[in-house]
Amino acid sequence: MNFQRFLSIVKKEFIQIKRDRASLIIAVMMPILMMILFGYAVNTELDNINTAVLDMNKTTESRDFLKNFENTKYFKVIKIENSISQIHEDMNLGSIHAAIIIPSDYALKLNENEKPRIQILIDGSDPTTARTVLSSGVLTGENYSMSYINKTMEKNNGNINTGGIDIGTKVLYNPDLKNKNFTIPGLVGLVLQNITILLTAFALVREKERGTIEQLLVSPLKSGEIILGKLVPYILIGFCDFLLSMFIGFYYFGVPINGSIALLIFLGFGFVICSLAIGILISTAAKTQLEAMQMTFMILLPSVLLSGFVFPREAMPKVIYFIGYFMPLTYFLNIVRSIVLKGIGMNYIYKDVIILFIFGGILLSLSIIQFRNKLE
Repeated sequence: MNFQRFLSIVKKEFIQIKRDRASLIIAVMMPILMMILFGYAVNTELDNINTAVLDMNKTTESRDFLKNFENTKYFKVIKIENSISQIHEDMNLGSIHAAIIIPSDYALKLNENEKPRIQILIDGSDPTTARTVLSSGVLTGENYSMSYINKTMEKNNGNINTGGIDIGTKVLYNPDLKNKNFTIPGLVGLVLQNITILLTAFALVREKERGTIEQLLVSPLKSGEIILGKLVPYILIGFCDFLLSMFIGFYYFGVPINGSIALLIFLGFGFVICSLAIGILISTAAKTQLEAMQMTFMILLPSVLLSGFVFPREAMPKVIYFIGYFMPLTYFLNIVRSIVLKGIGMNYIYKDVIILFIFGGILLSLSIIQFRNKLE
């Protein structure tokens, strides 16, 4: 082997890599971005879980019990409720994940050395969060109960033995805390997004590389017509993939759908359009199929981490948590899980639906503008 010729080839390749700035930037930024995202987002240790309180006793004893929960790192009391119906309302909305209910006879039973029952309601739609609430709630309550018993016995020189406090728990939406009931609905959204983006990310790039894009450019077609014309076949394919994913996920794996199937299909169709718009935007921005592939993975990988598909978003730092709001998958996961697990309707998820459709409209408009600029 001629070493001089070998060095010439190496030099030539470095020059080509240097000229391909887009790939070079992605190659440098990808590991940095992935390490930061994985380092912060991959976290199953939850704290400051949004908690509501229904204190029907409102005495010094009940406030002391609640203070014990607030002093832990797990519970963050954000709402004081007036009724159990309000607790269910907020849990349906997803604003709280746990609720502590203190009965009206709490202090009376304590003073009479009986055993009052405290109930902890838990949102089981996310098993990771639910298990944290379940274990830490029971442990915190039992520790307080033992501490109260010891203090009472010391106060009375061991002559009176109180029954302590009984901690009851109730898991809503997913009582058995089955992981598949949480992961399968999310997987439907994730698979749908990945397939549709990958399908359309190469649509216009393929035309550019084959040289057939020039035939479209000299035609009387407008940029919006070209974009929408290319989008329609992929919408149909993506929608069929969505139905197929639903069939496999919900029927083959036996995950029950507690809400409206028609509503889920309608909103799934909207998410198909939103995902395809992302793919078209990538396709208009990329010059080659390699660039399109790199851009696609730059979007798909963070969306898996930051959307709440696997890791609870509440466990992420505020900045990383905030970035998740810019990913359409975040909203669709909340929609599909709310319909499937909680069985709730549009009146609880309309905000996520509106934002998802706004994303779709903006992304589609940007695709048309970007393509029109390239034509000019």
